[in-house]
Amino acid sequence: MKSEQLYQELKNLAEKLDITVTEQNLRISGIKVKSGLCKVKGKNLFIMDKHKSVHKKIKVLASQLAQMRHEDIYVVPAVREVLHKYASEKI
Repeated sequence: MKSEQLYQELKNLAEKLDITVTEQNLRISGIKVKSGLCKVKGKNLFIMDKHKSVHKKIKVLASQLAQMRHEDIYVVPAVREVLHKYASEKI
C-alpha cells in the first residue's frame, strides 16, 4: 500500500473512532507545539502538522491510534500491521 493511501486509511480509522484529523500550520503559533490528540468543546481532535512528511504523519497518527480500542472495527490488514508496529512507541 502506498504511503498516501496508508495515511488516508489511518485517517478513516480515526473518523470511525470519532476523532477528526485536521492538518494545520503549527509553525505560525510562535511557540513549540507538536502534532497530537486533544479535546475541543467535547470533541476529539487530532491536529497534525501539515509540514511533516507523510511517513512522519503515519508514525504519529498510528502510534496514537494504536493506543485506542479498535478491535471491534474492521481495519485493513496493512493498517493493522502499522498499528502493531507503532503500538509501543511514544511520540
